[in-house]
Amino acid sequence: MSGRDKDTPVLIAGGGIGGLAASIALARQGIASRILERGSTFTEAGAGIQIGPNVMRVLSALGASEHLAPHLAFPDAIRIFDGRSGRPLTEMPLGPVAETRYGAPYATAHRADLQAALVETARECPEIDINMDFELSRFVEENDRITAHTVSDERAEGSLLIAADGISSRVRAQLDTNAKLQFCERTAWRTLIDRDEAPALLRENQVGLWLGPEAHLVHYPVRGGKAINLVAVIEDGWDKEGWNTQADPTDLIPHFSRWCGEAQTLLNAGPAWRKWALFALPNLERWHGNRTVLLGDAAHPVLPFLAQGAGLAIEDALSLARELAANGTDNPSRAFENYVKARRPRATRLQTESRRMGAIYHYGGAMGQARNVALRLSRPEQNLARFDWLYQFEV
Repeated sequence: MSGRDKDTPVLIAGGGIGGLAASIALARQGIASRILERGSTFTEAGAGIQIGPNVMRVLSALGASEHLAPHLAFPDAIRIFDGRSGRPLTEMPLGPVAETRYGAPYATAHRADLQAALVETARECPEIDINMDFELSRFVEENDRITAHTVSDERAEGSLLIAADGISSRVRAQLDTNAKLQFCERTAWRTLIDRDEAPALLRENQVGLWLGPEAHLVHYPVRGGKAINLVAVIEDGWDKEGWNTQADPTDLIPHFSRWCGEAQTLLNAGPAWRKWALFALPNLERWHGNRTVLLGDAAHPVLPFLAQGAGLAIEDALSLARELAANGTDNPSRAFENYVKARRPRATRLQTESRRMGAIYHYGGAMGQARNVALRLSRPEQNLARFDWLYQFEV
């Protein structure tokens, strides 16, 4: 039987951004899917997300742009500052310049708004069935089908299983028992600030990036410009898994004690902070089994320093759906192999470049001074051109 049949749909573990994008991409190919979401409601952990032109093009192809458009902000530029002195170092143009260069805009949004837009789009697709309160614990492959089980042994049967269940994927744990997360000794903190209550610097229509020894800050508009997402990343030993731990800012502020007054003002503007530890997954050799395949963070978690983690998952979704449409879901091995061949180089480069950027952001001493000089000598147009490989990419 084919995965195009509603009786044996493609199962998707996880109703986050990657899982929803996969279900919609499959629906556009006429393939039925069933989302297995552990929560009773759709709640996306995190606050802000930057959506590069490469991702905006995929969202348009999925038909999600109409639902998302009212919630987007479109920054004019990324502006980079020295955190200690507060001096501007350089900028990278976005806005009309980026849209003309890449054929799509550079946008920012609240993660929950992106997820809600994908949920609305999915619910418009008769090929998609959404199953809430399904906490997958294991799966069983049998001949031409696969069965997903919960802890209480509720079952869902399909033609194959797409694991979009995140960095702590239970599907990956069964598929590759040697895959172990590696703590990166960094913790990210986030807060959301109402624009009307934010310091003047936060109200500017820009992505702000502040660099300093062993720490950096990022801020940008979300909710159509009505709120500001502020993220601080520090080198730290706190290594608990999870995305939404309530945090005490008195543990954060000392990491920025020698930073400029403007940066201190930004940090003190945050009304409530959450934090999460950053992990990597080195040397994952297997992205798929016979009827199981990994997508997004389940396959290739990427550090957030190029703002492409969710974007990679959305690209994965379109690539995988097209391969399954071309090769069939009855015997998906060729589709899986083509998908991995197409996506692994892209994911590996992004993982490598994100680690490199994170190191550069946190340079201190002579290395930090050399970085600042190089940034001051750079030209805005050249700064943008360096990311052509990222934003011009077509799935």
